[in-house]
Amino acid sequence: MSEDLLPRTVRALLEVQTTARPEALYALALDAGDANAQSPSSVTDAAFLKPPQGCEGTAHASASMGPANLRTEGDAGESAAPNPVSISFAALSHYCGQVATLFKGQGLQPGDTVSLVMPNGLNTLRLLLGAMHGGWCVNPVNLLSSPEQMRYVLEHGDCKLVIASSDWAERVQAVLATLTRPVGLLVCSPDMDADDSLLGSLQPTPMPEPQAEAMALLMYTSGTTGVPKGVVLTQSNLAANAMAISAEHRLGARDRVLAVLPLYHINAFAVTMLAPLAHGGSLAMPPKFSAARFWQQALQAQCTWINVVPTMISYLLEGTAPKGESLGHIRFCRSASAALPPAHLQAFEQRFGIGVIETMGLTETVAPSFSNPYEPTLRKLGSVGQASGCEACVIDAQLHPVPDGTTGEIAIRGPQVMQGYYKNPEATRASFTPNGWLRTGDLGHRDTDGFFFVTGRIKELIIKGGENIAPREIDEVLLRHPSVLDAAATGMPDAHYGQEIMVCIVLREDCAADAVALRAFCHEHLGRYKTPKVFHFVQDLPRGPSGKVQRLKLLDWVAQA
Repeated sequence: MSEDLLPRTVRALLEVQTTARPEALYALALDAGDANAQSPSSVTDAAFLKPPQGCEGTAHASASMGPANLRTEGDAGESAAPNPVSISFAALSHYCGQVATLFKGQGLQPGDTVSLVMPNGLNTLRLLLGAMHGGWCVNPVNLLSSPEQMRYVLEHGDCKLVIASSDWAERVQAVLATLTRPVGLLVCSPDMDADDSLLGSLQPTPMPEPQAEAMALLMYTSGTTGVPKGVVLTQSNLAANAMAISAEHRLGARDRVLAVLPLYHINAFAVTMLAPLAHGGSLAMPPKFSAARFWQQALQAQCTWINVVPTMISYLLEGTAPKGESLGHIRFCRSASAALPPAHLQAFEQRFGIGVIETMGLTETVAPSFSNPYEPTLRKLGSVGQASGCEACVIDAQLHPVPDGTTGEIAIRGPQVMQGYYKNPEATRASFTPNGWLRTGDLGHRDTDGFFFVTGRIKELIIKGGENIAPREIDEVLLRHPSVLDAAATGMPDAHYGQEIMVCIVLREDCAADAVALRAFCHEHLGRYKTPKVFHFVQDLPRGPSGKVQRLKLLDWVAQA
């Protein structure tokens, strides 16, 4: 298709599917079942903030992606769960018109921002999509935010309306009472079939097509240092990466993803919610991630691919594997949002027989900007893959490209790259090179095959005696020790070297290792210079809302422990 004819808005993506396959399934709700049982395998959205679990895998199966046993086109998946609630493309289009009626009734005009403080659910999904369909900007608020962070986001983001689930309503009301402007609040269930879903029998209101460059999503970064930054993403940014994701993973109308990641995170927002609009596939959404029910849900819903983060992989490795060839129809597992230790990737493939496609992206790039290939034999262990839907290069401190194999800062340019940070021109200028490349802040190199390898973050780099040391290299060596469950290294002030190396260690249950043993292990695998000077043994590590270790907070965190 000519680039001039490609959909450039979320609404245009939906209209393609509504025209071609109006009654085809787009989204299916899965019952919570026993996911709420008091069990260590049943966890909330905070699941991907927990320390990684063990990676032992005993059962061996092929990790390649074989032919899928796919359902026939048009199958709405009625047998996927008891009393499922589902949405077709035609129904979604109708709901989007109802959302427009709701917002117009609240006095909102296209271009206004609406914040959502809601967990996953089909009602959450249709409110998000309905807002963007009608030309409004959505601001999904991270449910792991502190009250101070939530207040900042709602104040700084200039929202005109907040929609909150009932369990969040009181807390949100308290935050709104402290803002410097009046903001409306609506309360509803995240579930589509609830009595308080807000849409009810509203008649749909036709709305003009949003402009491709209109702001569609305002999503705040986790604020690892300083206050969160609001990432401005347009309709065309979202549409471009939805199509790129679909093409990269060869997704089609018969594909269905198990949507367990929270919609307030860019990974779920783009990969599991928007991408199916581009390829005409579908998603199956349980209320939350449950390691105990994950495989049962994937099988019942006839999912053909799964999208998870590394900590979820760790939980699944700790659980039981389905017997026989029951997972043969799942073509691949996509991992993103944080680095996946190579040992965990290999253990997952060996245990479950599902190939893992490791990817990498940013909120600033609508999630993925790198992906390993679809073909298993072409993937490279430890690499985030090749540029996906964009251009990528490696630059030096003077912002000049460096040769392949040379470490520098990874930079990206393409149609999914953000417009900038909301009301923060200084941060926007600092994030782009003069010729328009987004500076990711990630250190790494590109090999001669075009694969990128990330070694750390510029701000997290340890400079010991003038030598640059990537803390991730130390982490990955320690994770190979049989007693180490999790590890995170950082720099600490030193009178002689400027910085020395400190590492925080989480030991496996019923395992013993002391600093002497781990220091000897590091000497063997890292050499004396990169061996940490200080070992702290802790119960867990500080993590941000996306699940990444907050490495720059380790020193203060240890001091307060």
